[in-house]
Amino acid sequence: MSNSIQLSERVNQTKSQINALRKQGQVPAIVYGKDVGSISVIVGEKDILSAIKHNQRAILIAAIPAQGNKPVLIQNIQRDPISNKIVHVDFHQLNMNESMDSKVTIHFTGDPAGVKEGGIIQIEMYEVEVRCMPDNLLSAFEVDISGLGIGDQLHVSDLAFHEGIEVLSDPSSMLIKISQAHAEEVAASA
Repeated sequence: MSNSIQLSERVNQTKSQINALRKQGQVPAIVYGKDVGSISVIVGEKDILSAIKHNQRAILIAAIPAQGNKPVLIQNIQRDPISNKIVHVDFHQLNMNESMDSKVTIHFTGDPAGVKEGGIIQIEMYEVEVRCMPDNLLSAFEVDISGLGIGDQLHVSDLAFHEGIEVLSDPSSMLIKISQAHAEEVAASA
């Protein structure tokens, strides 16, 4: 939790005033949570980019106007579909003594044996929903898939998270499977 971020108060502004702020490298944002309610703020785009560079789900200490320093999590980042620039950020203020629900990204590592045999990877899910204390939140969870052969599947129930992390996603949901390549099936039947 060493990352900190400075938030400035944002008074009701017109669309043109908000666009002018964006041109100056500022991003409109909102902070919400039990302790702070809902507060409209402004944050520097460089600060957000720096914060998410290594871990988009890092807990940040936010200097919130009239509220002091509070732990927050970036809940949502809206980007412009054309320029990909950040246009809005939602921060969720955390209570470090209460469990929270969040998503954890699944990173698949290794080269599956089934792919070497001509199969293809089909990834069904890239993240799972978890509940844990804020200190236990992972940015990503690595899963070695090198042992998967053609026809093998990996389900949510196959994940072995650390103690203190409860998986909320359906345990029967498929994460990844190695399928027979369709081109080979067509060639074989011809």
